[in-house]
Amino acid sequence: MRAILQRVSQARVNVDNEVVGSIGHGLVVYVGVHLDDTVEDAKKLAYKIAHARVFEDDQGKMNLSVIDVNGEVLSISQFTLYGETKKGHRPSYDKAARPEPANLLYEAFNTELRESVPVKTGIFQAHMIIDQTNDGPVTLVYETREANL
Repeated sequence: MRAILQRVSQARVNVDNEVVGSIGHGLVVYVGVHLDDTVEDAKKLAYKIAHARVFEDDQGKMNLSVIDVNGEVLSISQFTLYGETKKGHRPSYDKAARPEPANLLYEAFNTELRESVPVKTGIFQAHMIIDQTNDGPVTLVYETREANL
């Protein structure tokens, strides 16, 4: 799985002109599922995101997690994170999981993350409009296929 984490002061996601998820201070996490990902990958990623020290402590150091600051997470499914752009001008999504297994793993990620923090989501496979106010900005990439998870 691949995730783009962004620290925000607020964010919301709209589908068909209706707000379906909204958070205050916390993280927006864009989540892509690789065709070889497993439930274990979803659990590892959720743990890593929940404990990522990306919020500042009293000394101004990024030493606190979203748990520590009583923040929230807005989780957005995004298959385009596995778009390959090495050849041509149109990305290939061959490495992205098909919708049914991707949704199951995306939901497993959200379920695991909810064990630690409040999580709001968009709607899987819907056309979403995301409004967010980045804080910092702080943007990090997490990949379960790398040794750091």
